[in-house]
Amino acid sequence: MIEVMDTTLRDGEQTAGVSFNADEKLAIARLLLEELKVNRIEVCSARVSQGEKQAFSKICSWAEGAGCLDKVEALGFVDDGLSIDWIVSSGGKVMNLLMKGSLRHVTGQLRKTPEQHLEDVRRNIRMATDRGLSVNVYLEDWSGGMVDSPEYVYFILDGLKDSPVRRFMLPDTLGILNPSQTVAFCADMVSRYPDRHLDFHAHNDYDLAAANTFEAVKAGFSGIHTTVNGLGERTGNLAVASAIGILNDHLKVENTLNEKALMRVCRYVETISGVRIPSNRPLVGEFAFTQTSGVHADGDKKGGLYQNALMPERFGRHRHYALGKTSGKANIVKNLEELGINLSPEQMKAVTERVVELGDKKESLSPEDLPYIVADVLKRENTQDLIKIVNYTLQLTRGMRPVANLRIDIRGEQYEDSSAGDGQYDAFMKALWKIYDSLGKKHPRLTDYVVKIPPGGKTDALVETTITWDMEGRGFKTRGIDSDQAEAAIKATVKMLNIIENFNKDETQDS
Repeated sequence: MIEVMDTTLRDGEQTAGVSFNADEKLAIARLLLEELKVNRIEVCSARVSQGEKQAFSKICSWAEGAGCLDKVEALGFVDDGLSIDWIVSSGGKVMNLLMKGSLRHVTGQLRKTPEQHLEDVRRNIRMATDRGLSVNVYLEDWSGGMVDSPEYVYFILDGLKDSPVRRFMLPDTLGILNPSQTVAFCADMVSRYPDRHLDFHAHNDYDLAAANTFEAVKAGFSGIHTTVNGLGERTGNLAVASAIGILNDHLKVENTLNEKALMRVCRYVETISGVRIPSNRPLVGEFAFTQTSGVHADGDKKGGLYQNALMPERFGRHRHYALGKTSGKANIVKNLEELGINLSPEQMKAVTERVVELGDKKESLSPEDLPYIVADVLKRENTQDLIKIVNYTLQLTRGMRPVANLRIDIRGEQYEDSSAGDGQYDAFMKALWKIYDSLGKKHPRLTDYVVKIPPGGKTDALVETTITWDMEGRGFKTRGIDSDQAEAAIKATVKMLNIIENFNKDETQDS
């Protein structure tokens, strides 16, 4: 069994611009332990701030009631009891003691000899255990120590053989290792200290965190460290999504991680941290399970020829087939099948040509655009706009909440309402949903809102607004383009309303 310790709330919070409050930390801690099911979480550094102490206390209080307090850890320092007092008074039970893992750090930063530092560490370990704490030890810059001063590393580990240390956590603090070095150094540790629990803590400066972690586990390490979405200082740490792929598919080692919860946890941390998940991030990125090439879509249709073991359903996701100049007929067929649209070969050819033409112009296309492309090409009446905005006003007055007045046409009947909101678009949406609620009509939930503004600072430049919606568990996107951001968002919203209305119309006709 490989143990996974997630340090999003401690090391991950060292990401530039990222700071979690107490409630956010507790929510993430619960997601990590209860849903993603990591084995341990490192949630803070001792003595950072009063706010950090309150957050740690809150997490410890919850964890004690949930019976998992031993899974909550805090970083402590060799400070003769100050960190220990801080952790104990907050309700903590586990301290990860930070010591020096390289001779350069001991002599250059601490200005001490190895013997002096080892005695300081031993004394602090005794103090911690006397206060009832379990102790793990971080050897900061262990990778630098193995490169430049391996004898010092051996001296420290040999010197702690009789100390009550549960885990020795060996970090590549500056992300300097490559896989060849990692496997050599980790195998050396396992060979010299076969009875010790060894953790590997990777940083991603050379984009090798995943590869190095793979080699550490292969060499016999008992635990690895991760963060959600790879958060961490500089280029970050090993992403927990990458760890899942490595452990389950390549190394095939037993672990407790729950694949189904991965997307929910990663999306939540994305929202709270403000750091967006790259679209091409493995497993959790927007494009991770999106095929664009028509050849690939055709191969999938003929037997999953372009699919690997990372099936999207494992992670609560679905495969998508993107539209663009390289998509071809197979991608379009796949998307039309999902939308329930059947075309003749001649119609399919015309639609394919139109998609390729738009792709050549660098137009961004989504499956939800297909009914409109079909309507444009074939002039089909069954994709008509059943919902139209008759008129609206958006009022913005300094010192007052924005107000929207809206009149809308739904299948030939007009309705009107108004509402205040936190912004102009928010006011518009609240007025819209008041109309929908009065009619007993269901409506989706807005889950993401992205505005793309071209560089150059031109105030009359076109703005693209992309909105992600969730309608009873079904997610989809719509886009609007206009020189005014609010108008672009409203265009995207009207497109969403017609997608749902046409879908409901087709369902009614089918039944």
